[in-house]
Amino acid sequence: MSKTVLLTAGGTGGHLFPAQALASELIRRGWTVELATDERADKYGSAFPARKVHIIASETIRGRNPFLLAKTAVKLFLGTLQARKVIKALKPDVVAGFGGYPTFPPMYAARLTGTPSILHEANGVMGRANRLLAKGVTAIATSVPIEDLPADFKAKLTETGNPVRDAVLAAAELPYSAPLTGGTFNLLVFGGSQGARFFSDLLPPALEKLSADIRTRLRIVQQCRPEDMERVQAVYDSLGVQAECAPFFQDMPQRIAQAHLVICRSGASSVSELSVLGRPSILVPLPGAIDQDQAANAKVLEKAGGAWPIRQVDLYPERLAQEITRFMNAPEMLGEAAQKARSVARPDAVKRLADLVEKVAAKQGERP
Repeated sequence: MSKTVLLTAGGTGGHLFPAQALASELIRRGWTVELATDERADKYGSAFPARKVHIIASETIRGRNPFLLAKTAVKLFLGTLQARKVIKALKPDVVAGFGGYPTFPPMYAARLTGTPSILHEANGVMGRANRLLAKGVTAIATSVPIEDLPADFKAKLTETGNPVRDAVLAAAELPYSAPLTGGTFNLLVFGGSQGARFFSDLLPPALEKLSADIRTRLRIVQQCRPEDMERVQAVYDSLGVQAECAPFFQDMPQRIAQAHLVICRSGASSVSELSVLGRPSILVPLPGAIDQDQAANAKVLEKAGGAWPIRQVDLYPERLAQEITRFMNAPEMLGEAAQKARSVARPDAVKRLADLVEKVAAKQGERP
């Protein structure tokens, strides 16, 4: 008899992509998969392999304003009632959460209904929502070792790695080919849901400072917000730089695989995909994050020698122009970094996490 899992994830790629990878693996194993998320998931939802997608009310805790905190509490309460109704009707064997406040109502509802649950932490620092939920879950899966966790959390830990989508594993079959001296140089730039504006402001003036012969070799693929695309493309056209700009690339794994160098944020999914694909990168951790999770993620690839993290405050146009020129003139550095990035990859992470899901479900089934 088919088992059922309710996956829950925040509506950004960083949360949804690992959930999507797990969904695909569990479906291959004969499971029925449903998803609980928020309204932001629409642009990803068509590709998510779930029998049904449940949009659950949620809200992120921001600041300390009493009115806003009360409003957030009410919305989380209503979302929990919604999620409890879904769980009562679906009767899943396991609920698995992938972080972000949209996971709070379904995961807390799982606790209220006595449903076994798994929390996956993709980052090198456990997020606030996950810390609030961790005490009530059956098991905790991590991507990398996490320090400073309470003893009762550590007793539940299994290090699985961060699952990557099937499209990433397929693209990883393409070996890295370092750029030829004097040849075309493929540069990929993306910023995720919170980082595209910074790169749209940074890249055009940086490219203006490059020498003409360097610019003619560049082939840029860049993620831009819709309102920024026209001005960014206009600068590239005026400089004679071949560029393709878009708000979102459905085939991002293939784009990463084709890149000689990637410039991006260091969200957990990006770092995991760069390692599985084995591509060198300049990582720019998102500043201002309370948990500094992106800085912790970047250190994993930096320690391996597969990436060069640069703080946003230190990455001005002149600096970026120097870095691009340096790497274009030293393809051997990129080839070596590509190998080192791949050395820390966990391509089997999705199988490890699926095994944990089945283990938790089996223990539930053994209960009298």
